[in-house]
Amino acid sequence: MNRAFMPVAFAALMSVISGCSTSKDEMLPAGDSNMLELWQGKGASGSTQQGAQGREALRRPLSETEDQRADKLDHSYSRTQESEITQQFPRLPNPDMVMYVFPHLAGGNSPVPGYSTVFPFYSQVQYALPGERTEDL
Repeated sequence: MNRAFMPVAFAALMSVISGCSTSKDEMLPAGDSNMLELWQGKGASGSTQQGAQGREALRRPLSETEDQRADKLDHSYSRTQESEITQQFPRLPNPDMVMYVFPHLAGGNSPVPGYSTVFPFYSQVQYALPGERTEDL
């Protein structure tokens, strides 16, 4: 490593380390209130009461359209009889494949007549995600 670089690196390292040497009490003084008083809005400094008054001033009732939108949003996440009857995850079609096995000899000597067998195209049942279109399938 270059000797001219060593003092610069040491100075940078010391400035980073000294930046982290601030105490917790110096950065965040404890104050005179305990947590229960702050929770109940009875802080000694009065800033808690001012903050609560400010929050109350900012609150406003929902308009009619916002209220209806909130109701629709609530109903979309809750379970109802209608949503239980309709399938949320409909099964995707899995067509049956028909295969014909020609007559053959099993084990070299035993004749096996020709037959048809049916098996699903996909090995697993596939499901559509909610809202995916399955009508065209």
